[in-house]
Amino acid sequence: MLPRTGVTVDICPRDLPIALVGTAGGALALWANVPAEIAVPVALLIVLDIRIRRWRRPT
Repeated sequence: MLPRTGVTVDICPRDLPIALVGTAGGALALWANVPAEIAVPVALLIVLDIRIRRWRRPT
């Protein structure tokens, strides 16, 4: 038998000062007429701590 593999995606907010910087940067980008398709994902990557982990579980 083969071991099972999986992926875990953890999404949690960062500390408050970094979250405020990300929110302010996203708002400034939108105010400067940057397309929302670019500004919003970049702001979310700054505000959120996203970790993707691969794991292998023995059977």
